[in-house]
Amino acid sequence: MDPEQIPLRDLHLPEAIGWWPLAPGWWMLIALAVFGLLYLLYRAYLHWRSNRPRRIALRELKKLSSDYRRGMDAKSLSKQLSQLLRRAMLAYASRDEVAGLTGQSWLEWLDQGLEGQPFTTGAGRLIGSLPYVRSESNDAEINIAAVIDAVRLRLQTPLEGGNA
Repeated sequence: MDPEQIPLRDLHLPEAIGWWPLAPGWWMLIALAVFGLLYLLYRAYLHWRSNRPRRIALRELKKLSSDYRRGMDAKSLSKQLSQLLRRAMLAYASRDEVAGLTGQSWLEWLDQGLEGQPFTTGAGRLIGSLPYVRSESNDAEINIAAVIDAVRLRLQTPLEGGNA
């Protein structure tokens, strides 16, 4: 037989394997990634929701601070700061633990988890005594900015062992 008369054709390679449709393993990996992302979003939402009282308290503290700069006296500011702290801490700790505290025990409780003890030894201790200061005393003698900073620090710092 004559080699030129043999009906041979060139080699044809099969088409390249396409990426679609995906193999079942890829579908499982995609499902796992989607469920993981949904779980992380859910956890972020729960964290955001649990911090709502903190955001509200910090917003109210900012308003009180600006009201003080516009002319509010130190006496009424300290009363409102004390009420704000009490309400905010009741959102994170049990009522039995917080509601009955007064005086030094309240200040010590506020210092939990804070460095430098701003309420028992720092400017925050004025929270308990400012409402009883004579009206004639000079507001310049009292460092209200330090008191506000101590309250802000307490509101921003989570409680030890709690979800705050």
